[in-house]
Amino acid sequence: MEERCLQIPLDEIDSGLTLSIYPEGNSDFRIIDAFDANEFSESPYQILEGNTYEYNFNKSTYQLKANIPGIVVPSKKHVSSGRIVPNIYVGTLTLEIVDTENDKSIDKLNLEVLATKFNKEIDKSYRENYRFMLENITDKCSELLMQINTPVYQTFEIDFDCDKGTVYQRFCFVQSIIHNPIFTESVERIISNPKTNWEEESESTDIRKIGRINNHLLCQIISGTNRIKLPDNHSMRNYGIGSIPMRIDNFRKIENIDTAENRFIKYVLETFKRFCEECLAVFERFKMTKPADEAAYLINKLETHLKHPFFKNINPPTSLKLNSPVLQKRSGYREILNRWLQFDFASKLVWKGGDDVYKAGKKDIATLYEYWLFFTLYDLVKEKFEIDSVSFDGKAYKHLIEPTNDGLNVMLKSGKQTALEGTYTKRTRDLSIKFSYNRTFRGGVNYQDKRSGSWTTPLRPDYTLSIWPKIFSEKEAERNGSIVHIHFDAKYKIDNFYQTVQPDLEGAELEHALDQTDIDERKGTYRNVDLLKMHAYKDAIRRSGGAYILYPGATDETFRGFHEIIPGLGAFSVNPSPDNADIKELSKFIDLVIDHLLDRTSQREKLSDETYHIFKEPKDDYNVVHERIPEYVDKEKVFADEISVLIGFYKNEEHLKWILKNNLYNFRTGTDRGSLSLSEMHLNAKYLILHGKNELKTDKIFKFTAKGPRIFSKNDLLKNGYPEPKGELYIVFQLEKDASEDFDNIRIDLRRLPQFMTHRNSDRPFLATLSEVLKSKIAELHQ
Repeated sequence: MEERCLQIPLDEIDSGLTLSIYPEGNSDFRIIDAFDANEFSESPYQILEGNTYEYNFNKSTYQLKANIPGIVVPSKKHVSSGRIVPNIYVGTLTLEIVDTENDKSIDKLNLEVLATKFNKEIDKSYRENYRFMLENITDKCSELLMQINTPVYQTFEIDFDCDKGTVYQRFCFVQSIIHNPIFTESVERIISNPKTNWEEESESTDIRKIGRINNHLLCQIISGTNRIKLPDNHSMRNYGIGSIPMRIDNFRKIENIDTAENRFIKYVLETFKRFCEECLAVFERFKMTKPADEAAYLINKLETHLKHPFFKNINPPTSLKLNSPVLQKRSGYREILNRWLQFDFASKLVWKGGDDVYKAGKKDIATLYEYWLFFTLYDLVKEKFEIDSVSFDGKAYKHLIEPTNDGLNVMLKSGKQTALEGTYTKRTRDLSIKFSYNRTFRGGVNYQDKRSGSWTTPLRPDYTLSIWPKIFSEKEAERNGSIVHIHFDAKYKIDNFYQTVQPDLEGAELEHALDQTDIDERKGTYRNVDLLKMHAYKDAIRRSGGAYILYPGATDETFRGFHEIIPGLGAFSVNPSPDNADIKELSKFIDLVIDHLLDRTSQREKLSDETYHIFKEPKDDYNVVHERIPEYVDKEKVFADEISVLIGFYKNEEHLKWILKNNLYNFRTGTDRGSLSLSEMHLNAKYLILHGKNELKTDKIFKFTAKGPRIFSKNDLLKNGYPEPKGELYIVFQLEKDASEDFDNIRIDLRRLPQFMTHRNSDRPFLATLSEVLKSKIAELHQ
């Protein structure tokens, strides 16, 4: 990449015509040789995703045009120049060269837009990771077909007269199987170290070269023709043998490579070649240039293997012995067998979502990354939650692949929900698990609807993990708030999540960053949009516990809303790798989530349950209390509808004087008739309102001390001068002060209290909430 200008000669269009492409800023490009371009079915002229370029024709009558809006931006000043902005487009970018004088397209030019996000090595990032993800998806689809355990797929034959797009989809699946270093290495390993059989071969041998004589040779010595006489003194004359044949038929052991296993390998290569030839015929018929080049290269690769001298003496198989230990266990053979089994499935697969990934030579690596993450998360969820029997709505997981007129359609497409369900039992707790892809949460869902959804706009995270106690159905768990949703979004375009968030900025740097945010927002290029989308998932979708970005990068960052792992936000770096090394942090996170969900003392679950009880009953805008009340009582926040008020009765003036003198209020308890059964609200009462017989309005409001009530005996009350106690045990509250001023000296109409008529003139106290007391206000003492 030493040149700073990519020069593309176009003499076949116009003698001396050249297109120059100039990288902007730190952008780059490269040129690869024709051999590599042919091998990888790429254009030799290669630019990088996320980079920007200027272009210019050296003749003013030509212009570039792209079918995809925004990638080519012509200059308004010079028609023959402009900018190329691929953004996250990856793959072969076909550009039209337009003759501006006649306003018509005269030729096409292919540029290869390389992926760069997965790895600093461009070839590894673009070729290996794209191929790995597509191959991995093929593996998973084939695995699911085998899990379905039904012979339905056997009824399908490959129809090469079907839609050309469907043929290319199948070809791409098969290409991912064959166009792989493991496949090539396996063939070479078999050729260098094949499975052989030792066989006996008959040959005519000079009798003088015979060594040890066996019964077979002895019979020929006795009966063979073309004989010669033995000398008179030869020892064999003692046995009546006077002559021997000059030559006899003998057997020797030879190593034979024409084995059933090697016949199978040749059959596999020929089957792959025939498939590619059929695909090539379709591509050529419909003038699909790039797919045709890919098929031709693959055919040439397979022919190279088949022309090896090793396969010349190997005959076609009479049967396929797939249970052969050599095919199943021996290195090289085992890999080819697996590839052939995958081919048998993959050649029949139709993936409607694949149009988004590789249509017209486009390698939409961002969409492919989203699909690949689905299977990666699917495996992770299945493993972590020990879901053996994969099901959806109580049925086998067949909904992901279904028979269609075209073949077996992989039901995985952006915008379509798929899910797996299961049960997880650990540490004596049973949980229901549901994993969804592109689940839509409808908007405008009110809380009183008690169902899933967003309370504002409709939202659709890429992946949602929902967990709730098994004792409830999913709808019941939504109603009582015991379900938790954790959302994940694939964000291929993010490079470094920590730099996007910048949580540690302070002072001038913070102010500058916020100023820049305002500028970006006005331009419509707000960089924190992905983070805000996670906030939207977390805060708008009811009963959500967290939302996390999954992106190809190098850093992981999570933020906890409070103390526990959820609720939270964050991002995890997940790069394609055969050993899943890049999902370790995500795996640890799922482990922490599981431990959290099994915790019977989690703060999140307490908050969820408290939220459910607080909002269980609706409260309209007119059901309000605007009276003056203390902000705190005994260092606890005062909520008028939660504070208990004891409505107490005094028998006479003597009883009232005793209460006021001793700052004590008592009522009888125990098992005697007339005793009061205690409740938590009695014991936690904060205020006392006193009234006498036939007293319907009162302003006698007192506050209890924080120490709570005590038990007094009859003698204890007598010692305190209580007049004529009748019971044996009493609950006694200590009065702290007259609390009238705390409530602006209000006067209470007891008849407005819900339970007054039941307890009117009764010496047994009853309870009311502070809000009920305040609503019974009739007037102020001082006006």
